[in-house]
Amino acid sequence: QLQLVESGGGLVQPGGSLRLSCAASGFTLGRYAIGWFRQAPGKEREGVSCINAYDGGTNYADSVKGRFTISRDNARNTAYLQLDSLKPEDTAIYYCAADLAVRCFLDKRAYDYWGQGTQVTVSS
Repeated sequence: QLQLVESGGGLVQPGGSLRLSCAASGFTLGRYAIGWFRQAPGKEREGVSCINAYDGGTNYADSVKGRFTISRDNARNTAYLQLDSLKPEDTAIYYCAADLAVRCFLDKRAYDYWGQGTQVTVSS
């Protein structure tokens, strides 16, 4: 059974950092483009960052460029999202998703498989 499980969320003060993990089971993560998305209360789910299969090319939403870093460890079948310089507006549920494609997109419609999400709350 194909499954994605996110972890690493929590409560952090503005300016703080978190590292989110997305562990895959039932399939080889390295063959998939991976996306990270987030959804705040009352808002649409939006693309945050994504990473290509094979070549590791990345893409970021303008709102997180320079603060978030996506990566993957195919040997561990896990993808990561490093969140630095966090702001209150980063508060949301963060989801990872997988698409059996080489190139990634920041469009939730491109992704077939989703995790259940992990809550990130940025507050003093």
